[in-house]
Amino acid sequence: MTDSTTDQPTTRGRQGSGNRSRGRAVWLFVRDIIVIFIVALLVSFLIKTFLIRSFYIPSASMEDTLMINDRIIVNELEPKLMPVHRGDIVVFTDPGGWLTGGENIQAPEPSNPVARGLSNFFTFIGLGTADSDNHLVKRVIGVPGDHVVCCNTLNQITVNGTPIKEPYTTVQPGDQAAGSPFDVTVPPGDLWVLGDNRHDSADSSAHQSLPSKGFVPEKDVVGRAFVISWPISRWSWLSNYPDVFRGIGQSGK
Repeated sequence: MTDSTTDQPTTRGRQGSGNRSRGRAVWLFVRDIIVIFIVALLVSFLIKTFLIRSFYIPSASMEDTLMINDRIIVNELEPKLMPVHRGDIVVFTDPGGWLTGGENIQAPEPSNPVARGLSNFFTFIGLGTADSDNHLVKRVIGVPGDHVVCCNTLNQITVNGTPIKEPYTTVQPGDQAAGSPFDVTVPPGDLWVLGDNRHDSADSSAHQSLPSKGFVPEKDVVGRAFVISWPISRWSWLSNYPDVFRGIGQSGK
C-alpha cells in the first residue's frame, strides 16, 4: 500500500508534464502559422507596392487588345527602374480631367459583405482591383522628344517623320489613325498615349484642350501592363509591338 500510494503522485506528475509538452507543441505550431501568415501578408504587400498590381478594364477604349471585364497585371518597376518604351500599354493616374469620359478602371464593388471583404483582401496583396479608381490604361505612342503627327496623306500616324503601321488598332482601312488630329512634340518627362480603339477612346488626342495638352507625366505612370490574368479564356501576354516602332528615328528614347 505504501509503495502504491507513493507511486500515484509520480504518475500524475508524468501525465501533467506530458499535457504541458503537448500544449506547448500546439502553441508553437499555432505561433509558427501566425508568423508565416503575417510574413506572407507583408511580402504580398511589398510585391504590390513595388512589383506588380492588378487592374480592371471597364471600357472599350483598348479593344480588341483589352476587352471589357478583363483583369490585367501591371509591372510597377516600369517606369520606376526601367524606362517606358513606345508601344507599351501603361496604367496611369488621371493627369487632370480625363475621367469625365467614364473610363475610370474601377471594378464594380461586390454587394455581398463576404465577397467585398475578399475583394479588399486580394487588393491588399496586389491581386484585387478595389483600389484601381482614378486610373486609366492606354498605349504609349510618343516618348520624350518625339514629334508625333496625325495624320499623313495615308491617314497614318508618324513618329519623327516615320509612318507606323499599327496592327493592334481597330481602325478601318482609309480611316484616320486617331480620334482627333494632332501635331505635337512630347516634352521631357511626358508621354503621348492613345487607345487601341482609336475612335472610342478618350486619350491624348481627345484632351489637347486641357492644361496638360493631352500629355501624361511619366511620374503618373503606375506601371506597364504585361499580361491579361482574367478571365482564363483571355489569358495572354501583352506585346509592345517592337517591330512597329523599330525604324523610328531616335529623337526620343
